[in-house]
Amino acid sequence: MAMENPRITAEIIEAQEFPDLARLYNVMAVPKTVINGTVQFVGAVPEKTLLRRVLEAIGEELAGEDEKEEGVGGTTTL
Repeated sequence: MAMENPRITAEIIEAQEFPDLARLYNVMAVPKTVINGTVQFVGAVPEKTLLRRVLEAIGEELAGEDEKEEGVGGTTTL
């Protein structure tokens, strides 16, 4: 997403090289994704799940979704 949209930034951190950050975000396995410091998940996820998590981090949800993912709120149209 960060490569396609200049309004999105991404950082990749090597947990072993930055142990303080790894402790801060409780990194026990990689890959671990942290979005805006609030939404976190471990492992590779499907694109739609990643989009849901990004929207969750900004308080939005996918428009037209019948099944809501736990913790997702708000509405947006993509």
